[in-house]
Amino acid sequence: MADASPGVRPRPLSPHMQVWRWHVTMAASILHRAAGVALYVGALILAGWAVALASGPDAYDAYAGLLGSILGRLVLFGITVAVFFHLANGIRHLAWDLGEGFQPKTANTTAILAYAFAVVAAVGLWAVILLMGGR
Repeated sequence: MADASPGVRPRPLSPHMQVWRWHVTMAASILHRAAGVALYVGALILAGWAVALASGPDAYDAYAGLLGSILGRLVLFGITVAVFFHLANGIRHLAWDLGEGFQPKTANTTAILAYAFAVVAAVGLWAVILLMGGR
């Protein structure tokens, strides 16, 4: 035996975040989880909308006014980006489940495509909504 010394050997340490080099796939993994949290917040906002709708016109107008404010629209836009990013990154994960896309270059490219898709799709959706007269 190479290492038969008595006693407990020290456990190996994982690299700390300050030592680990950030890369696009690591950020995609972290943002995928953050997008999931944003979707929970979006579900709560949707539930609040349903409660306001059921509570009558005054409550609905107040809630719609809150969502229509600059801060409300910014939050809704962020949730829209989260929906599209979570969708695109989920498709990446489905490809991985099939055993495809693990090569570093492919993984980096698909992560960048997921970022781009999320932003372009969200901007496009909001542009269509605003052009159709949405407030």
